[in-house]
Amino acid sequence: MRLEGKVALVTGGAQGLGAAIATRFAEVGAVVFLGDLAAKAETGAATAAAIKAKGGKAFFVPLDVTSEPSWVDAFAAVIKEMGKLDILVNNAGISIREPIEEMKLENLEAMLAVNIKGPFLGCQHAIPLLRKAGGGSIINMSSQCGLIGHRYSAEAYTTTKGAVALLTKSVAVRHGKDNIRSNCLCPCTVDTPMVQELFKNPERKQERLGEVPLGKLATALDVANAALFLASSEGAFINGVAFPVDGGSVAD
Repeated sequence: MRLEGKVALVTGGAQGLGAAIATRFAEVGAVVFLGDLAAKAETGAATAAAIKAKGGKAFFVPLDVTSEPSWVDAFAAVIKEMGKLDILVNNAGISIREPIEEMKLENLEAMLAVNIKGPFLGCQHAIPLLRKAGGGSIINMSSQCGLIGHRYSAEAYTTTKGAVALLTKSVAVRHGKDNIRSNCLCPCTVDTPMVQELFKNPERKQERLGEVPLGKLATALDVANAALFLASSEGAFINGVAFPVDGGSVAD
């Protein structure tokens, strides 16, 4: 199996894209740890149970990505249970839809904390563990908004996702010598329940579909499959890449 014997921590893993990535990894042999807020423990436990019901191995671990002690505790739980870490997926993120002229300082600080500080701390504390394991893969969740100035997204969001893309490249060039690969995914709008709610507004739906040359949204499975490629031996020579999963949006 493609990730047989590998141990992965996926942040924001209780639901949504994180759960889809963790589920896909478990299907091909990885032991997955679903890191998410303690308030989401019930949802995370249910996701872990669903993975186990399909024959996979999964654990929920409380993790507030903005807190360094929380990262230390989460990685300690991974090491206690499995003895190593092979893959980190920094998936947790938030988007507060306020344009720059209306963005409240506390909302900006919240986005910076989750979207930039979170992946930074994750990389910082994962690198020694990955080095000890002989190498591994870091996958950060950026966005098409990390590659372009996106007209339908708040400036604060594009700022944070652009930072994630360059964090990814910086880790890649410094730690390739440790056999640690660092890449990020840059999806377009993903078809989720939250987006379906947004699409009740026909104008918003046409905006988002109109920017994708393939004429449809990404699915959670599309993103999870891209993450699997980057995590697996099939992506063994891919390092420092901002990988669009966008149906051609940033090529237009």
